[in-house]
Amino acid sequence: MGYILHGGREYEFEDRTLAHLKTVIGMKLAKREGFFLSWAVDASRGSGRHEVWISEHSPIAFRFSGGKTPQLNPAWIKALMAISYTPRGLVALQENDATKWAQRNPLLAA
Repeated sequence: MGYILHGGREYEFEDRTLAHLKTVIGMKLAKREGFFLSWAVDASRGSGRHEVWISEHSPIAFRFSGGKTPQLNPAWIKALMAISYTPRGLVALQENDATKWAQRNPLLAA
């Protein structure tokens, strides 16, 4: 498990998911785009949802637990990037959920 460090807090993500989020966050920040990042909280951790505002003015860091860089899936990145432009902002979807989203929204993920 890895972490996004933002606003003095740490948020835990699986390393492969974190690698994809880091890529999309980096792409958006390179364009100076601010956005919300949101994700569901597992029932074992109290349920609910987290949402944080990310902009070029908010310090952010990524800490990975694994020593190997996860292989990136370009389709997953493309779907996450497309989702980031919806009113909800960037949603931390798992790979299979991002694939399903892209199938339901082929024009947005193209």
